[in-house]
Order: sequence, then structure tokens, then C-alpha cells
Amino acid sequence: MFCGNMFTDKVVLITGASSGIGAETALEFAKLNASLVITGRNQENLSKIANQCEDNSPAKHKPLVVVADMTNENDVKRIIDETIKKFQKLDVLVNNAGVLESGTIETTSLAQYDRVMNMNVRSPYHLTTLAVPYLLQTKGNIVNVSSVTGLRSFPNVLAYCMSKSALDQFTRCVALELAPKGVRVNAVNPGVITTGLHKKGEGSMNDEQYEAFIKKCAETHALGRPGDAKEVASVIIFLASEGASNITGATLPVDGGRHAMCPR
Repeated sequence: MFCGNMFTDKVVLITGASSGIGAETALEFAKLNASLVITGRNQENLSKIANQCEDNSPAKHKPLVVVADMTNENDVKRIIDETIKKFQKLDVLVNNAGVLESGTIETTSLAQYDRVMNMNVRSPYHLTTLAVPYLLQTKGNIVNVSSVTGLRSFPNVLAYCMSKSALDQFTRCVALELAPKGVRVNAVNPGVITTGLHKKGEGSMNDEQYEAFIKKCAETHALGRPGDAKEVASVIIFLASEGASNITGATLPVDGGRHAMCPR
């Protein structure tokens, strides 16, 4: 689908790249010869992904690895500083880092609300403000990784739903602000993706619950299954590419049709 050198000379920054959608997206961009900056909290995982990216890259580009906590303001600033120091520019920002936690209006603590909103909304807001001056120079673009929970309402993931809805509105507003300056901003909205995200974080599932949850995806997704990270990565790459040159402010479901469904 994508030509092997389509991101040659393009610098792509991906947050949350040590696992799941972020890691898969890094590997796919590497195949297209992008110069990558990958960030996350897990040094070991990031190093592993960096080596795989180098193997995937036609020009054997080794990614710049920045170990960083997206909720730490100094770390966020350091991501941009190190990117520009090494590459002198930025073409694509993929705001992927995020956290999923369960809880209802009766059980969500303020601490949990703050954790989820800080990670899923404040962090990409902050990183984007720092990245925009460089994206304006390259007429680059931004892809935010949201969720079907930004488009539709679900019980028992209240703070998460609110955070992804905010990220979708952020996507649209920033798209309108930067469109006159030639910078596009879009989001992907995955449904359930088999990354194991649901087994991390506060109120997470155990192995048995996760297995039952994945099984239930046959009913909750029109295509009868959950998605995988590569299916999301390919849409992120499309939105970041020239193929999407007339798309901005879009929140694109990659969810097996879940956003279109109503219980019957």
C-alpha cells in the first residue's frame, strides 16, 4: 500500500512507542525510511523497538530514543529539545501515549481523574505546543491517537471517555487553527485493539477477565473481532502521508464498525 521510501528525509516523533500501537507505528514508519524519535518510560522496551526499527529501515536509520514521562514537564520539553538537536526539524508528531483506567462516577477518585486527564489530555497539549513552531516550518502534520470512547459513550471508563472526547475536540480545534498555515491535524479512534492495554493501570482486568472481554468483541464490533495494532498503525501512516493531503480535523474510527452500532 505504501511506497518504501515515502518518508525519506521526514522526521517522525512517536510518544508511547515502547509497546502496543506506538511500537507498531514506529516499526511501520521505519519500513518507509522515516527518521524516528521514539519515547516512552520503558528503556528496555524502547531499545528493543529501536533495534527492530533499524532492521526494518531501508537506509538502516537508528531511531533517537528518549526515555521520558509524558506527565513530567521537563521530560516533555527534553523530547523536543533532543529531537531538534539531532535532526534540526520535525515533520510528523504522533501523540500516542495514553493510559486506560476503569471507574464510574461512584468509584472514580479525583486522583484517578487527574492521572488520566494529565496523561491523555494535558501531556499531548503540552508536547504539541512545543512541537508546533517546528511543524510550521516543515508544513508537517499531527496524528493523535484517540479512541472510539471519544466518539461514543461507555459506562465504567468515565475519566477515560472524557479524556478521549477532549482529545478529539483538541484535534478539531488545532486543525482549524493551523490549517491556514499548512499544518494538518487528525486523529485515529481505535476500538478494542489486542495490545493488552486493558490489563494495565488502575482497575485493570486479570487474564481471565481479559479473555472474556476479547471474546465478547465478536458481539460488540460489527466485523466480529477486535483489531490489532498494525491495523491502526497503517491508518496513522496514511493520515501522516501525502495521500491524506486534503484531510484535516478528522477523527477516523479504526474500530471494526463499533462506532456505528447500537444495542438491539
